[in-house]
Amino acid sequence: MRLIIGKGSCGIAAGADKVSDAAEKYIKKNALDITIGVTGCIGMCYLEPIVDVITDNGEKHTYVKVDAKNIKDIISDELEGKICEKYLIPEEDKARLDGQTRIALRNCGIINPEEIDDYIAKGGYKSIEKCVKTLKPEQVIDIIKVSGLAGRGGAGFPTWFKWNAARNAAGTKKYTICNADEGDPGAFMDRSIMEGDPHKMIEGMMIGAYAVGAREGYIYVRAEYPLAISRLKRAISQAEESGLLGDHILGTDFSFRLHINRGAGAFVCGEGSALTASIEGKRGMPRVKPPRTVEQGLFGKPTVLNNVETFANVPMIINKGAEWFRSIGPEKSPGTKAFALTGSVRHTGLIEVPMGTTLREVIYDIGGGIKGDGAFKAVQIGGPSGGCLVSKDLDVSLDFDSLKKMGAMIGSGGLVVMDDHTCMVEVARFFMNFTQNESCGKCVPCREGTKRMLEILERIVAGNGKLEDLDLLEELANM
Repeated sequence: MRLIIGKGSCGIAAGADKVSDAAEKYIKKNALDITIGVTGCIGMCYLEPIVDVITDNGEKHTYVKVDAKNIKDIISDELEGKICEKYLIPEEDKARLDGQTRIALRNCGIINPEEIDDYIAKGGYKSIEKCVKTLKPEQVIDIIKVSGLAGRGGAGFPTWFKWNAARNAAGTKKYTICNADEGDPGAFMDRSIMEGDPHKMIEGMMIGAYAVGAREGYIYVRAEYPLAISRLKRAISQAEESGLLGDHILGTDFSFRLHINRGAGAFVCGEGSALTASIEGKRGMPRVKPPRTVEQGLFGKPTVLNNVETFANVPMIINKGAEWFRSIGPEKSPGTKAFALTGSVRHTGLIEVPMGTTLREVIYDIGGGIKGDGAFKAVQIGGPSGGCLVSKDLDVSLDFDSLKKMGAMIGSGGLVVMDDHTCMVEVARFFMNFTQNESCGKCVPCREGTKRMLEILERIVAGNGKLEDLDLLEELANM
């Protein structure tokens, strides 16, 4: 029998380490033939700690809200051939998970992220093998083009266009960068992928590097993600030992090396030119474009920069084909999107659904609706630069074009749900405080304007607002 304990950041915060310690002591004390493994977050953060029991005949029983006391009851019942019904995952929660379409999150909560063999057993590194042995770089770019994959970091820019531009840029020295500087309040999609399935992101980076002619890559990950950094380091080391990273990968002429760069928490370093400046050891400051990063990026060389979720989609597109990916979601926004559900929603956590899924389906069908006695008021989407959608917008499709028409954007995928107890002026003040703190200070309108807007909002929240403040806020916002 095996125990698989969910040890993403959410699981550990909920007490997964205590569950693991208690299980180990119980097994040792009773000399039981039981092994303990780990996995990442499967997305149901509201049910953590989660433990899967794999019986000797291969059956899997999932237990939720496990603690150091009831893990002993679960083990005892399982050894007697019984299911511990009291802690078994409810069918409605299982249905919410089964009803999702998972590509980027496919292995999260399933495999052991610290063992490369688990990823390989799921078909891992077959896609990069297909690329380097049977496809020319131009063919790889064409597959990504036909798939319609757009950047999942917020802007929704066509992935193939970046890759093609970097490939055609002058010079032989080129770089690939994974933007893992996930700074939006309420967003944790990239963190969960890195913690739960780091090899998939690495393989996606390798495919991108092969396509553009890069031999070196950087993962720019925020220092506040220590578990993700630890598992990425382990994954890179294992891939190097297996001959999947380094020189002459899989016996071919393709060589690629990866480095991890830890960001110091500056939100502006999520922007491409600020990020590359930070890696170079300079202050993270955006620059005026052109030149674009694909023409003059890291160390002045052509650089492809995509986020974690974008790269995590690439291996399955190569493996299953562009048309398979295009068959999911709407024509102009194919594929899936991972969303982080937080705030006043019953079932907080991470989900992945086809693009075009409505806000109502996400909040009510998957999220279980508004928690407590409140009613839905709004959802903040797209991070600090995004917007709020209200009850009349519940049937909007979550895709790039639909949200743009609503004056919002999909952003990296954070969804902060608010109920009717929420003060929207306070919400505006919170995000303006964040924006003002995180301004790089380069441009006068942003540096000074966000400060003045914050002062006005703080005055309104304190009950000292004036009607003309609204006109001034709008004027400053437009500026």
